[in-house]
Amino acid sequence: MRSKIKRGTMMRIIHVVCESASVEDCIKEFTSKIEGTLNASGCYIKSAEINLTFGAFMHLSVSLLVDPSNLGGRVVAKYSTGRSRDKAIESVLTEINPLIDNAEVVAFKIGTYTTPVTRKTYAVGVVAYNLPMKPATRITDTLGRRKLLAHVLSLFDYNPRVLNISELARIFNVSRDTIYYDIQQILKEKRK
Repeated sequence: MRSKIKRGTMMRIIHVVCESASVEDCIKEFTSKIEGTLNASGCYIKSAEINLTFGAFMHLSVSLLVDPSNLGGRVVAKYSTGRSRDKAIESVLTEINPLIDNAEVVAFKIGTYTTPVTRKTYAVGVVAYNLPMKPATRITDTLGRRKLLAHVLSLFDYNPRVLNISELARIFNVSRDTIYYDIQQILKEKRK
């Protein structure tokens, strides 16, 4: 499936990787790196790939396709220990789930590891998500309505036939004639 990307949108790929013999140290280093990277670029995550492996070293890497023109992207890594895998996973999910309430989850990965000597069980959870959008405010003025209509029209190469005029009139609580007039004015402005 091919996704269409609006012209002028600058997409970027970000890759963050950490490896350590200690689960705690790996998560701490990864959190520091990813927060620094995402806070510096402040971006919206379009897609993500998360790799998590255990052995002599814990390896955690995340590759993100981001849109720097929008904000809200976050990646969180948490770990927990427990007497069993189920308890460790339950504990890590208890930390992650409140963070993603109403968020747009792009990707996630849960993994467990039991140390061979001490039999200590770790659960690691990593999630890439976008913060929830703020609720839309009601547009009641002509200028705001036209600005929004102009943006939607620009997404469809200024083809008004793609719009459902009746639905727009209902949403903006105006007549169909008002929507038609707004579209005429927007197209007239564009031709100037």
